[in-house]
Amino acid sequence: MKSNTDTQFWRDLKNSRQHLTKQQYRTLKGQAVKGHVMDARKGLQKILHRRAG
Repeated sequence: MKSNTDTQFWRDLKNSRQHLTKQQYRTLKGQAVKGHVMDARKGLQKILHRRAG
């Protein structure tokens, strides 16, 4: 069963898709599917921070 953080991550990933390259999206999605949601979240935050700044 998925936790709320997992569900929130998938929602964030889907909403951020337009700001990611196809490879970045696939990498983050793959990490999350394998169960490394916290690592994928950290990567997503890092990518979005770099894009903003």
